[in-house]
Amino acid sequence: MSSWRPSASAVTHLYQQSRAERWSLPVAVFAAALERSARKVFVTPPEPRDLERLLGSLHLEDLALACACAGGHEGAWEHFVREHRPVLYRAADAIDPTGGSRELADSLYGELFGLVERSGERRSLFSYFHGRSSLSTWLRAVLAQRHVDRVRSTRRFEPLPEAEPTPSARSEERPQPQSRISAYVQLMRRAVTAAISRLPAKDRLRLGCYYAEDLTLAQIGRALGEHEATVSRNLAKARREIRTDVERQLREEERMNPSQIDECFEAVVEDVGSLDVSDLLGAASDHPDSSGSPGSRRKDSRDKRSKERPEGASA
Repeated sequence: MSSWRPSASAVTHLYQQSRAERWSLPVAVFAAALERSARKVFVTPPEPRDLERLLGSLHLEDLALACACAGGHEGAWEHFVREHRPVLYRAADAIDPTGGSRELADSLYGELFGLVERSGERRSLFSYFHGRSSLSTWLRAVLAQRHVDRVRSTRRFEPLPEAEPTPSARSEERPQPQSRISAYVQLMRRAVTAAISRLPAKDRLRLGCYYAEDLTLAQIGRALGEHEATVSRNLAKARREIRTDVERQLREEERMNPSQIDECFEAVVEDVGSLDVSDLLGAASDHPDSSGSPGSRRKDSRDKRSKERPEGASA
């Protein structure tokens, strides 16, 4: 029978996988989070097989941690700050190397902790995390959206142009239908995967260490024999090359105009579930444009990281 709600046995199995007992998270709270995740994806109640496939693909440990933090569990919050504050700061530095975005990262903690109350209940930003991407990827996307919002708000105080905006410019401000957003996200996934596959192998390894393995610049530098500043410059260069390649694909292969290309980039900020960096790096290894055997490349990459990663670096 079609339903958004998983069976009791499925909830028990997923609860054990998520290690939610670490945070003394009630099973009912975790089950409600699973149902919210399903409702976010399926328009109508899914078949049990489809629901099971979706829930099994979620980042369950991250979802349990988010639920516990939203509920105010002190141990979960301390774990989150210890593990994810460096991720937020690195993302902030990538957005603005001058350090201007660090205050945005710090301001997120109030929203994540749930300082704002509505109807007597604490409202946490964690309630919007559904586990479709890793918590690190979701945090980067939220921070990027905050940066975009801040830039837009500052532009409101700039002098208005003399000419009236064209109809096409006004249409850009209208909310896009969910179907179009989903199509843009899938299109961006293919384009980013292709762009990553065309990067040199060392650039892909560097991106994997930083975004998928969550290593620091210093750790990556020691592993690859590079100075920390060199790692930062090479990462920035790779990001620029990926964006340039993606824009070229959208313009030349998809025949998109500049406003449509902007909509594609905005769509992935709205829905990052399909753009987990670790998944994209793996998909890029299988892409025809990527040199060498896919299986051997992944194995060689893992073997190289395990040999080169400094003692004490987290996996």
